[in-house]
Amino acid sequence: MDKRIVLSDLNACYASIEIARRPELRGKPVAVCGNVEERHGIVLAKSDLAKRYGIKTGMVRWQAMRLCPGLVTVPPNIDLYRQVTNRVREIYSEYSNLRDDFSIDESWIDLTGTCRTGKEIKLAHEIKERLKTETGLTASMGLSWNRVFAKLGSDIAGPDSVAEITRSNMKKVVWPLPVQVLMGVGRATTHGLSEMGIGTIGELAAANPDILKRRFGKNGTVLYAFANGIDTTPIKEEGTGLPVKSLGNSTTAARDMVCDEDVRIILMTLAESVAMRLREEKFKAYVIQISLRTTDLRWLIHERKIKRPTDITHDILDISFSLYKDIRLLPLRGVGIRVSTLVPADEPEQMNLFEDEKRHDNKRTIDRAVDKIREDFGYHSIQRGLTKLDEQLGTLNAREEHLNFARF
Repeated sequence: MDKRIVLSDLNACYASIEIARRPELRGKPVAVCGNVEERHGIVLAKSDLAKRYGIKTGMVRWQAMRLCPGLVTVPPNIDLYRQVTNRVREIYSEYSNLRDDFSIDESWIDLTGTCRTGKEIKLAHEIKERLKTETGLTASMGLSWNRVFAKLGSDIAGPDSVAEITRSNMKKVVWPLPVQVLMGVGRATTHGLSEMGIGTIGELAAANPDILKRRFGKNGTVLYAFANGIDTTPIKEEGTGLPVKSLGNSTTAARDMVCDEDVRIILMTLAESVAMRLREEKFKAYVIQISLRTTDLRWLIHERKIKRPTDITHDILDISFSLYKDIRLLPLRGVGIRVSTLVPADEPEQMNLFEDEKRHDNKRTIDRAVDKIREDFGYHSIQRGLTKLDEQLGTLNAREEHLNFARF
């Protein structure tokens, strides 16, 4: 069975983050520039609108201003960019734990087996819309059976779009394209291929591989394979070779959360999903972390290390809600829970003389009974009373509706 791989490329990443953070920049050409007070500041990133004026990355700031006198320049905020792109990767991780980051704004995601075959294009659109809703960023996405054509698909998709390259449309979509758009073909290689009369990917695919190898060495063989859609490079599992380090889930609420009760309802659904996965993976967690997303798309993160590791839903809920109360910032658009510093569930632990051990065991017994009922009869066959307080917020099935769980 073919792989189903997505390449997600954030559109004008740094500039888009600045525009999402400062709505007054919307509709204006924007460039992120180093040393913007100096004449020789360099353009590090530009918005799509700025790009239309011919502004390019690496251009000297005064040249950019000459091309576009109305250009708005802002200094870089690397900590902010790192925070937002980390959040983007958390969203990717909720769909698959197989991901390779090509750059800070491009990532391959292997969706093989994450949904019913043929539905991956729908999933790619869902990821794209979540990026827009939860971070304010748009992305160009390519979907194909290999990394090279997934990358090419994202290049031809256009902003905020998804393009699928299949075995049946490959010759029509890919082969007429100029050879320089193929991954691995740089300026020197383009020139060399041109001297051989090769100007399109189709012509490269039809070339003699032995001649290509003699001209370009091993790279000639690789490029011939790429042009013919042959690339078996796997997408690595996050943290390959390392044990599972954390599990998490997040969601955008059906409406803004405007009071503590609203937040507690959503935290309950997330705590259930994360705790259930802990039990499935046979782990307990020492660290509970929450992330809060405000209505102006800011993320706030707060965490706590507990003395006794847990996989109990109400423990995770109570700690998460306590963390929220430490910040208590309303209204909120989204929340997330992540647990880390995991240990095997059967690892011996020190009993607490000041804790009601029977009550502790009863909570775990209830959780496992709920797990069993849902496994047999479906998620909504049994629900916590808290989730019935608000029909809009309480109907979320965080377990299934978000293909959840960052696992790395």
